[in-house]
Amino acid sequence: MQSAIRIVAASALLASAAASFAQSSAPEVPRNVLQLSASGSVEVQQDLLVLTLSTTKEGEDAAQVQAQLQQALDEALTQARGGASPQQMEVRTGDFGLQPRYGKDGRINGWQGRTQLVLSGRDFARITGTAAKIRSLAISQMAFDLSREARQKVETQAQTEAIEAFKARASELARGFGFSGYTLREVGVNSQEMSPGPRPRMMAMQAKGAAFDNAAPVPVEAGEAQVVVTVSGSVQLR
Repeated sequence: MQSAIRIVAASALLASAAASFAQSSAPEVPRNVLQLSASGSVEVQQDLLVLTLSTTKEGEDAAQVQAQLQQALDEALTQARGGASPQQMEVRTGDFGLQPRYGKDGRINGWQGRTQLVLSGRDFARITGTAAKIRSLAISQMAFDLSREARQKVETQAQTEAIEAFKARASELARGFGFSGYTLREVGVNSQEMSPGPRPRMMAMQAKGAAFDNAAPVPVEAGEAQVVVTVSGSVQLR
């Protein structure tokens, strides 16, 4: 009987200790923590032009269509490579593919394909001038972008603005809630590029012939991009 009493007492003691440990190890609920975010933005002139030239071919024989596309692309590459220059005008191939063409009976009655050549860089005049000389492909899309160097340059400025705005807002809110100040708990920084100007322009495909031997370069004008940096996180009011 005494042994049983000792076992019961020991069990009660262990249960009490476990409860006490659970209470002492329970995470403290954060109090007076404020979540907020602030942004900084800088507008900068877009300094990259991206011109996409393309052509489509179709016929009854897949190999023949592919050969026509390859010939058109080879001619364009030969012309474009002569004016290529790092960062000023870079040349790369785009989409190249064939797909079957179906008749009303659901059977394949031919093939059609498309190939692309992309000219991109900072020298707008060089790019448009080269595109005007290429006869085997026509401009199908024009777009502007921001170079990595230009983006990094203004991103630092936008980040500084965002941090200062975050600190100012945290101090203002702390005073508004009756606290003397704050300390940072956690913070995250995110950046993005926004283009408030016109979207990339699609241009109608045109068959180039003798009338295009002395074709003038397409006039282009870049817009501005907006680099936005957002700082968000939480602060401990004190």
